[in-house]
Amino acid sequence: MSKSFMSYRSVDDRDDTDDADLERQERQDTVSSATPTSPTATFRPLRANRASDIDLAHHNVTERSSLLGNTHHAHSYASVPATVPGTPRPPYGVRQSSQLVTSTRLRHSRQGSFGHNFSQRLVNALGDRSGTTRGDSTQAMQASKISVFADDRVWYNQFTSIDWTASTISDAYRVKALRNRKDFWGRVSAWFDGAQAWLLVAIIGVLTALVAYFVNMAESTLYDWKEGYCTKRWYKSRKFCCDGASICEDWLHWSRVIGSDRLDTVTTQFAAFVVGVIVLALASCFLTLMTKTVVPSAISIATLDENLGAEVHHAVHDEDDGKPDTTHEAQFDDLQLRPPMVYYSAAGSGVAEVKVILSGFVLHGYLGARTLVIKTLGLILSVASGMSLGKEGPYVHISTAIGNIACRMFDKYSKNDGKRREILSASAACGVAVAFGAPIGGVLFSLEEVSYYFPSKTLFRTFFCCIAAALSLKFLNPYGTNKIVLFEVRYVLDWKFFELVPFILTGALGGVLGALFIKASRIWARTFRRISFIKKYPMLEVLLVALVTGLLSFWNRYLKLPVAELLFELASPCDTFTESGDGLCPTKEHIPETLKVLLVAFVIKAGLTVITFGIKVPAGIYVPSMVVGGLAGRMVGHAVQLFALRFADAGLFGHCDPSGPPGSCVVPGVYAMVAAGATMTGVTRLTVTLAVILFELTGSLEHVLPFSLGILVAKWTADAIEPLSIYDLLTDMNSYPFLDNKVRPVFTSELGDITARPREQRFIDISESALVPASELREKQQYLQLHGEIDGGLAILNHGVLVGLIPAPDLEFALDKLDDEDNTLCLMSPLVDWAAGREHMSDSSEAIENSDFTPYIDPAPVALDIHSPMDLVYECFVKLGLRYVCVLRDGKYAGLVSRASSPFALLNGC
Repeated sequence: MSKSFMSYRSVDDRDDTDDADLERQERQDTVSSATPTSPTATFRPLRANRASDIDLAHHNVTERSSLLGNTHHAHSYASVPATVPGTPRPPYGVRQSSQLVTSTRLRHSRQGSFGHNFSQRLVNALGDRSGTTRGDSTQAMQASKISVFADDRVWYNQFTSIDWTASTISDAYRVKALRNRKDFWGRVSAWFDGAQAWLLVAIIGVLTALVAYFVNMAESTLYDWKEGYCTKRWYKSRKFCCDGASICEDWLHWSRVIGSDRLDTVTTQFAAFVVGVIVLALASCFLTLMTKTVVPSAISIATLDENLGAEVHHAVHDEDDGKPDTTHEAQFDDLQLRPPMVYYSAAGSGVAEVKVILSGFVLHGYLGARTLVIKTLGLILSVASGMSLGKEGPYVHISTAIGNIACRMFDKYSKNDGKRREILSASAACGVAVAFGAPIGGVLFSLEEVSYYFPSKTLFRTFFCCIAAALSLKFLNPYGTNKIVLFEVRYVLDWKFFELVPFILTGALGGVLGALFIKASRIWARTFRRISFIKKYPMLEVLLVALVTGLLSFWNRYLKLPVAELLFELASPCDTFTESGDGLCPTKEHIPETLKVLLVAFVIKAGLTVITFGIKVPAGIYVPSMVVGGLAGRMVGHAVQLFALRFADAGLFGHCDPSGPPGSCVVPGVYAMVAAGATMTGVTRLTVTLAVILFELTGSLEHVLPFSLGILVAKWTADAIEPLSIYDLLTDMNSYPFLDNKVRPVFTSELGDITARPREQRFIDISESALVPASELREKQQYLQLHGEIDGGLAILNHGVLVGLIPAPDLEFALDKLDDEDNTLCLMSPLVDWAAGREHMSDSSEAIENSDFTPYIDPAPVALDIHSPMDLVYECFVKLGLRYVCVLRDGKYAGLVSRASSPFALLNGC
């Protein structure tokens, strides 16, 4: 007889003695027949219920009675305060997960391994317990039950989704533990815990305003440097150098600096302007390319910037018969031959990625300090170059990055991804608030566009954050007008009733322009941007776009102005006019000429906006799209104005004097604002947010109705031409695991229609033994990774019954901690009696600890029957924020559907 077998016999003898002691102690602790049995006695079958357990006639039952019927005033569920969340999972410990790679594995430190959990009890069960007291044994077993349900993740793998449910439960347990403290410091801690959110959003608002002030001042100075510089204060823009005047002696043009008689003044200024555009654009692109990130080819993500021409390489999928089309090794080799996917976190606006991040997607580094600094500096250079792009969209990314970094101040948010995203929602709104100077519009933007989970408390905190940013911006005075709005327009003349028809037509025109912009950008990206040379060298595309912009913009005043100033001129009323009819306030005779100039500017600006969208520089689309719409709306306004002046006696226009000022009958600036909002609606599909932003920019209650009417018509028109907004299109193209909670699809299918037959590589069978070779687990984990299911998991089955699930990132992390993966057996069952008596375990407690995978197992995954309607499945994913749902057939495991692996399968039954 072996020594190990004798030790097991001694363990069994001692188990009988301990069980008897536990039973006697339990009878002493039991205070009533209704009290549940002790959790330390779970090794024995529970006794059958007696009639007295369910007979309520012997108890004085009221609505305040305890659920467990504790009649001896012992602790029961009724003693928990009503404000404490129920059945939370306690926090366990901080661990970090591995980064995903396709060809090599990262080794991890053993410092974060779990201790005093189920594996420690297994050591006690296999070793000599003569010196172990009953209290130590009970404590160890209780700790094991807690560790099984511990799920306090503070770090997730790249390109996976967070577990909203686990984050909510973890925070609920933290709140419960905090409120159970009744001493003075406990009350202080509870007060400070509630004040952390308000302090955090205030800090974010102030910091965002400071960054916005720095960007505004720097880009305005660099923008004017293309024409000259200030002799008194070289770091000032022309507006601040000349104190608001257009020309002054302190501003020196480059033609005067060179001072050569052989050079023409216009030619010198033109050359300096073009060189300035190219240099600033290339410098911005150089900074953006510093954020290059290489994505493994196994992940079906094409790009993380606004490149509509990226080629999507989907992961390998199984055939319908359940057999792979090639061998595992062949599939792996095929993926290695694919070119790696590359993205630049500082490129584009980042609104689509922020939207997906707030839904629970994990993008490490996208909201980090390095991206924040590079994108801020790159944004200054790109906007100053004069290309057809804006800074309002990137403000959303920058402010969200500030919020993400600020969350590191408090563990409440830094260690809980769900809570952190509540703060990020407020941060994103703050970006719009400082971009347009519209705090209420910022709140609505977060609610309507980017936020995924937006409870009422987050709404109030978001409003506070936007107000803090607005007050800070008011104090800094970046525009020199003591105003916080991007530009301020006041309309004195009210609109006429007959103008409702032109307003509706203008809104429809804006919707058409927005939808056509999306289609044109996609066509341009999939033709020009897929040229091998352009695709290989993105800086070359920036050079070409900057060159074309500089050559065309210098000769047209409306193209040479910054986009914000141009939009201001287009929306301004005609307070003054000249007899010559120059500018945007022409007389009746000069209106046709003005229409020709605006038409040329519109065509060129629209083309430049299309080719600029998607280049590798920080760039927004909000204000450029509004400018394109504003040019079209101004033309419509002047056409209506000309019609009103020629038919002033028709009686449709009220009191209209043809000999009076041009703006006395019709205000073309109103049409420009209606078309600007309508075009932006066609591109982004924002509605209420845009109406409020336009109101905050104009401050005119009388014109809220035309703005809103134009936006409504634009939304309907754009949806008819192009169903997806520009950011929805990017989300779908990149195959993000994003399910829009603002959309309710109509399903005609069941869960079984999208559930593939379970393959052996997709589950772990512990029917014969709870100890599974690590090499076998590694093969299953690589199989999931090979098929792009990095956010899925492996179901744990016992005779076909689902008993748990281990997520794929957690399994990879646990396997990477093993020293000898080829000769290690891993414990995959959370039940004690399945592991007791195993003789394959090592004598080293550290080795046993690393091979115990029970802390990574979800013992109660959400499972639905295979005949569940798809409406129920969709609600579970959207409302609960689940990462995966297990599928059962007659109580047996039938498959798994994850958010990442099947984001579109949920919508196929629509």
